[in-house]
Amino acid sequence: MQLKGQRIRKVLLTTGIILLLGSLAGLFWLNYRLKQFREKSISPIPPVLVQLPSFSLTERSLTPIGLEDLTGLVWIADFIFTRCPGPCPLMSARMSKLQETFKEEPSFKLVSITVDPEYDTSPVLSEYADRFQARKDRWFFLTGDKAKIHELAKGGFLVGGVQDVTLHSTRFILVDRKARVRGYYDSPDDLDIQKLIHDTRILLREVES
Repeated sequence: MQLKGQRIRKVLLTTGIILLLGSLAGLFWLNYRLKQFREKSISPIPPVLVQLPSFSLTERSLTPIGLEDLTGLVWIADFIFTRCPGPCPLMSARMSKLQETFKEEPSFKLVSITVDPEYDTSPVLSEYADRFQARKDRWFFLTGDKAKIHELAKGGFLVGGVQDVTLHSTRFILVDRKARVRGYYDSPDDLDIQKLIHDTRILLREVES
């Protein structure tokens, strides 16, 4: 009986130690994530990273959209394709939430550029856009010549080529009113999305003030 009691106490002690270590590990992880959040959120004005080159593509409405049409606006861009089975729908869902977040900002736009223009015709892009409740005056879906889109992604936005559509970048790109890239953000990362929102608000105030 005494031996059995010792075994029970040993099991209870071991269990308590495991629970304590688990709690400590959880606290360390939480502190680490909070530190990341503070580092991402409390930051200076986003730096100027690159000046975008002139370009002209075709919107889902068949209207030409070029860099000059976006100059004077703060916008977020991404590269997607409608047949994407992986990250693209998630990216577009997040873009839809950004559309809602900045719905009261008339000078804010979203720009999604297809990396599969042969398939993503205007009707296909329109149907895809409707799935995410994209406002035609707020969120542009652009298509065009594949070689030009590849060069724009690689040499303009500096997010890598799009010759292989499955390897396109999943980052969001923040652009200011002077058509300058001011930040890159991992679309699956919640903290990066909060940083993107924070930086977008800075840029919206930056030029207005």
